[in-house]
Amino acid sequence: MSQIIIKNLTKKIRNNIVLDNINLNLQSGNIYGFLGRNGSGKTMLFRAICGLIKPTYGKILINNMTLGKDITFPPSCGVIIETPGFWDNYSAFENLKTLASIKNIIGDNEIETVLKDVTLDPTDNKPFKKFSLGMKQKLALAQALMEKPDIIILDEPTNALDEESIEIVRNLIKLEKKRGALILIASHNKDDIDNLCDIKFKLDSGKIINI
Repeated sequence: MSQIIIKNLTKKIRNNIVLDNINLNLQSGNIYGFLGRNGSGKTMLFRAICGLIKPTYGKILINNMTLGKDITFPPSCGVIIETPGFWDNYSAFENLKTLASIKNIIGDNEIETVLKDVTLDPTDNKPFKKFSLGMKQKLALAQALMEKPDIIILDEPTNALDEESIEIVRNLIKLEKKRGALILIASHNKDDIDNLCDIKFKLDSGKIINI
């Protein structure tokens, strides 16, 4: 079981408040949706939860451990934020195998399985630099899911995907929820939020509004 507790989270950048006194209690087995226009604070909130930016005020606890104090990053977290970076000359399989070597908790079989799950061919040697936008998005999703993390944070997970691929991705996310993951999704696509999410929030000027 995982839990994220956010207490009075505020982030200022050059005297602009980009996150404004956010308080949330997020639990395993739920999908939380975050709607909001560009610049509303969705991506900044996700960066804070991942430990990529430090709060100006307030704190974030992951399983009762304070980010930036007890831990630097959430210990078991799969993430897509904006456009993930991959090695241009590596295939899909080679990219994931290189990333998997950091923690060394999964092997070739798991990598092949997750690539097939997102409808990428694990035997295809095409380099990443020749991927379509849709293929790049599928690889990003595969890297977020491949280690079966406790927390999954997805910023625009269906970006650049066709309707068939969107449905595949939604089904994968539902399976991760069934597994017990704590899932956060930000999307411009209201259908994603309505289709997937148990609890929905709206961000406006860095403030959380329940919807």
